Amino acid sequence: QVQLVESGGGLVQAGGSLRLSCAPSGRTFITYTMGWFRQAPGKEREFVSAINRSGGTATYADPVKGRFTIARDNAKNTVYLQMNSLKPEDTAVYYCAADRDFGTSSKGEEYEYWGQGTQVTVSS
Repeated sequence: QVQLVESGGGLVQAGGSLRLSCAPSGRTFITYTMGWFRQAPGKEREFVSAINRSGGTATYADPVKGRFTIARDNAKNTVYLQMNSLKPEDTAVYYCAADRDFGTSSKGEEYEYWGQGTQVTVSS
């Protein structure tokens, strides 16, 4: 069983930055693809970004390309989501997820473990 704990959310003005962190429990962090998803009020959960086991491959949803950067530090068992140039439409609960398969899937159903989420609110 893997437990995921997100941190770093908060309130920021449009154009600002936040960095989210996710620290999975256990010593098998390196065996998981890690992803970030988000869900805004009244909307379905959507893919944001994912990074493969080594950290060498990352994928991004179109709305965040060029603004968000995912990274992982396997020595620290932590995955990060650096969010720059934030927009009000980025407001959502952000979830960290872990996938035992290879690759960088954008499909939430392929991720086995999920965190509780952290709120990100961007004011205009």
